[in-house]
Amino acid sequence: MEALKEDLAYLAVLAATGKTSGLPFHVMLAKKAGASRQEVISTIMIGLPAVGNEVINALPAVLEAYDKQ
Repeated sequence: MEALKEDLAYLAVLAATGKTSGLPFHVMLAKKAGASRQEVISTIMIGLPAVGNEVINALPAVLEAYDKQ
């Protein structure tokens, strides 16, 4: 469970900072740790109030990575 929390937190940081190149790898880790598709989406969107649309730009890469695995 701790690994899942860390993976999701790292995804939120990557999305908020616009570091999309690392998203597919960390989505894979989160999924392997048990994250659902909705949990991953919620994780990405949590930064919306703080950083705005930057997080929305991460969604296509995140969803593609989640669905591919």
